[in-house]
Amino acid sequence: MPNIRVSEAARLLGVSDDTIRRWTENGSLSPLRDDAGRLAVDGLELARLAREQSQLPDDPAKAGSSARNRFVGLVTAITADTVMAQVELQCGPFRVVSLMSSEAVRELGLELGSVATAVVKATTVIIETPKGKGVI
Repeated sequence: MPNIRVSEAARLLGVSDDTIRRWTENGSLSPLRDDAGRLAVDGLELARLAREQSQLPDDPAKAGSSARNRFVGLVTAITADTVMAQVELQCGPFRVVSLMSSEAVRELGLELGSVATAVVKATTVIIETPKGKGVI
């Protein structure tokens, strides 16, 4: 498995470097050293922890839904006219943008700073890796 430096692990999970270091100190992640002697973590362990950290509480609103990709975040921008609106959420390190009716924005009570969940159901998902052998 690839070893991932602390700074990159922090960026991937949307946390601080100090948080990753605390997780290595408390045993949530096993500390490793990269070829240059810098603190790193195992990619597989990091993926496991990322999954554990991303678990949302049970949400009765999603019962019966086939959508599995849910991103909780803060509304950071709303651009609306009389018919359509663009709503931006900041979900951890990710920016998610949705186009919807202005009526939906009003009905959902969306406003800057409110918490919302982006539910994504896509027919195509593209996965990219950094150049090289997939090692970060």
